[in-house]
Amino acid sequence: MTVELAPAAQNLRFDENGLIPVIVQDAQSKAVLTLAYMNEESFLRSVETKETWFWSRSRQELWHKGATSGNTQRIVSMQVDCDSDALVVQVVPNGPACHTGAYSCFSGELLAGEKELEKGEAGERFAILGELEELIAKREAERPEGSYTTYLFEKGVDKILKKVGEEAAEVIIAAKNRSHEELRYEASDLLFHLLVLLREQKLPLDDVLAELRGRR
Repeated sequence: MTVELAPAAQNLRFDENGLIPVIVQDAQSKAVLTLAYMNEESFLRSVETKETWFWSRSRQELWHKGATSGNTQRIVSMQVDCDSDALVVQVVPNGPACHTGAYSCFSGELLAGEKELEKGEAGERFAILGELEELIAKREAERPEGSYTTYLFEKGVDKILKKVGEEAAEVIIAAKNRSHEELRYEASDLLFHLLVLLREQKLPLDDVLAELRGRR
């Protein structure tokens, strides 16, 4: 297998078992999906195919994520840490990352963190957008019954587009009515459905924010 690698890849440090730990992260929501291991062959296959391949320590064999389940992970970027002995791989997941059917393997909370940021702390104003983006990503992957977000994803892009259009029209009506309460409610609905659309289209909110920054 011949793969042209970036200079940093030439200096990867595999451990005594020939493995390197890999943190897999959703490129859109930024949620950590799993921790796995690659050997040199699975690393090269991942680079070549742009999908994640790992080394199973329990089965002692190479495995292509999603080969049997269909829950593949398309690689967007790969980064190595300062010691060249760990990787972060950002992916667009096609379904749950965990064998249990969960969106992420990391769901068991051991220490509850601060839920509220201190007043004035950077990012406080828009933290809810990141939380909502991650929740929508989880709904897309897990498809829990009874969830409205599940309903939207299962109905597909036409239904999502229809809802975006309806909510945009309702925002216009609320503004014409000069009702702050109505406008607040309808604007929230529009933002939610827009985030669902971005997820369906595999376009990170970060890209939209970068576009806005570029126009400033």
